[in-house]
Amino acid sequence: MSQTEDIDDSTAPLIEHLAELRTRLIRAVIAFAVGIILAFMVAEPILQFLVHPIEATLRELGDPSPTLQYTSPQEYLFTLFRISMVFGFALSFPVIGFQLWRFVAPGLYKSEKGAFMPFLVASPFMFLLGASFAQFVVTPLAMQFFLGFADVSSIFADLLSRASGEVPVDVAVVPETSEGIKITFFGKVNESLDITLKFIMAFGLCFQLPVLLTLMGKAGLVSAAGLAGMRKYAVVAILLLAAVVTPPDVITQLILFTVVYGLYEISIFLVGRVERSREAKLRAEGYYDDEVDED
Repeated sequence: MSQTEDIDDSTAPLIEHLAELRTRLIRAVIAFAVGIILAFMVAEPILQFLVHPIEATLRELGDPSPTLQYTSPQEYLFTLFRISMVFGFALSFPVIGFQLWRFVAPGLYKSEKGAFMPFLVASPFMFLLGASFAQFVVTPLAMQFFLGFADVSSIFADLLSRASGEVPVDVAVVPETSEGIKITFFGKVNESLDITLKFIMAFGLCFQLPVLLTLMGKAGLVSAAGLAGMRKYAVVAILLLAAVVTPPDVITQLILFTVVYGLYEISIFLVGRVERSREAKLRAEGYYDDEVDED
């Protein structure tokens, strides 16, 4: 009878944790749903903001009225819904992060709470920084690279037309011939948004590297010396990452490589600071053995 009571007592905390987890998940889902609704109310201005690099590039190439199209009745609605999902999560992340914190915090020591909270705050900040870098730097450069091919062809066409005395062709249009067809840019809304969101997600996640590695360093899973010794492997991994998450143009890949490798070096510096801080604390408490360190 006592054995049965022990089993019942051991399962009670598990049931309480599962009930707590359910409550936190329900609140997080409700916050996410509210965020989606709020984001959907301003989804069209957000879409205009996201595709602004395409608009600016086309205007620089001489298109007076840049246009994006959709080819199915539901495409535009689904595009707005995708925007609502992404930005709804961004709006609800403070609530979701708080619910995660409230679920994890009771199982942490006071020192662990003080160590974990800064990373919970730094993570969305670094993601926002990476997303901003993608929107204002990387995406305009990528659009200039892709759409610039038509501009290069128009320059050659303009030179040929001046030499032959013909009327110059439109900018950003491959020159018309008697044997060919007129080729121009008619971008689709969902495809144009897709490349922008890929840049935002890729750079936002890459900017999490210092947060992740510093947290691992604080937990003792990585060291500054170990990360420094892995530099050559990190270079190869970052090059592969740049080739996968960016379009096939050298400029964008070089930008991503430079940024991510810079973040890797920053991570080494931050992990080193964490180690020095831990060492100083151990010295102050008398737990650090200088003789072992010298050996």
